[in-house]
Amino acid sequence: MSRRNNGSARARPSLVDSAEQALRNWLAPGRYRTGDRLPPEHDVAEMLGISRGTLRTALQRLEDTGEIVRRQGSGTFVGRVAVPTQLDERLERLEPYSSLAKRRGVSLAARRLRVEQRAVGPEVGELLQLEPSTVVTTVFRVLVASGTPAAVMFDVVHPAIELPETRALTRKLESGKMVLDVLIELDVPVGFARTRVMPCLVTPREQVGKALGIQRTTAALELEEVIHAGSGDPVAYSRDLFAPGALDVHVMRSLEAFSPVPIAGAGNSGRRSRTERQTGARAATVRR
Repeated sequence: MSRRNNGSARARPSLVDSAEQALRNWLAPGRYRTGDRLPPEHDVAEMLGISRGTLRTALQRLEDTGEIVRRQGSGTFVGRVAVPTQLDERLERLEPYSSLAKRRGVSLAARRLRVEQRAVGPEVGELLQLEPSTVVTTVFRVLVASGTPAAVMFDVVHPAIELPETRALTRKLESGKMVLDVLIELDVPVGFARTRVMPCLVTPREQVGKALGIQRTTAALELEEVIHAGSGDPVAYSRDLFAPGALDVHVMRSLEAFSPVPIAGAGNSGRRSRTERQTGARAATVRR
């Protein structure tokens, strides 16, 4: 019987193995971006229900693979975030259209670009948690993919974000960069997006139809999206209308992950994590 028990024990993952996997699953959802600082070790150890010694061994493994970076006196930072294999259980990271286009050899540019300062209004203001009269930076443009109009885009950036001055921002967007590219360059800790997908009809007489070169009434796809920081605070709003077949847009549903899930058998099996108490569905996109 003793031998069978020993064999069974060897077959089970060690506490360090479980901690390593729990940390990797926690980082994968996308609530943290490369360079973000993680909570202190004692907080993470408490979340997982393990000792700091066990946590440090697990963190060392992640550091060896480049998934985290530890700096003496500064803390632990996110390195290369692992991409989850089961997308229905994780929140996928955002990826700008510019990155997707580059991989597929598509060149992007912007036409009819307007960068303006205006009141946010009641609808977008509610989504960005702002008073309707709050002045925000708005961006309107026609996205051109390899010379062909691909989408009409309207973006609003939260005033808490310090954007480059108008000329510099205009140059970035005219070169085909997305607003998300700019946010990332500014080290805004973008975590996820809430996205609403709406089919619509576009006619040649509409301004949008003219901008996209529509010759007859055509079915199109409209995406309304609020981009959030890892803390959950909204940082930008967008409403984009895509011409048929212009770009591949991927939308995935996933579950929220607020903190690492406590490890079963580590002295905390009687407690439920915040993740287990507050699991809910959310949409995110590999885009923008």
